[in-house]
Amino acid sequence: MVELEPIEADTTAPRLRRTPRQARAKDKVARALVAADRLLAEEGINALTITRVAAEAGVSVGALYQYLPDRDAIVEALADQHLGRLEALMDSFVATARPEDPSDPVAVLVDAFAHHYRSEPGFRALWFGRHLTEWTSEADRRHKRDMAAGVHRFLVARLLLPDSPAAATACYVAFLAADAVIQEAFRGDPADADELLDALKSMLHAQLDGFTR
Repeated sequence: MVELEPIEADTTAPRLRRTPRQARAKDKVARALVAADRLLAEEGINALTITRVAAEAGVSVGALYQYLPDRDAIVEALADQHLGRLEALMDSFVATARPEDPSDPVAVLVDAFAHHYRSEPGFRALWFGRHLTEWTSEADRRHKRDMAAGVHRFLVARLLLPDSPAAATACYVAFLAADAVIQEAFRGDPADADELLDALKSMLHAQLDGFTR
């Protein structure tokens, strides 16, 4: 069995030039990231210049530069936002998990995270284009560990897996496999993803059944 060690990183936050403190500054950064996400989805990475993002967001270049000085900083902030949303979603599943819940846990998780790929074209463009900085790659590794730990906690709360290192390792392997399949399912037309997602659910059911036998 592989013992999972926590990943340490020099930083767990994207490289903002400054952290916005006031409500007005936070609003400007939020608008800039919404604009950047849309530009990335519609036009690709080359559209993410400070000048273009500022214009689309309706903020001055100087104001944006105070917080997001270059394309890498924008990419990191977008990645941090998307990964944070997925982790918050997983936390919500763990918090509400109950043994008496009759729903299919595999379908619940796969459908929920597939929905993020389906409904967030900026996320797909970011990840499939692999416009990742060193920080973003490291954040993605931490994210996978955190998400796998969340899957384990969810299944333990549903009384479907034991709270053991072996089960935690199985969840980590299952999450890595599921993440790869979901990404592949949405590389093309999201409308065509269901066949791969159904196959993924069958695979995960077999793995879960094998572990609990």
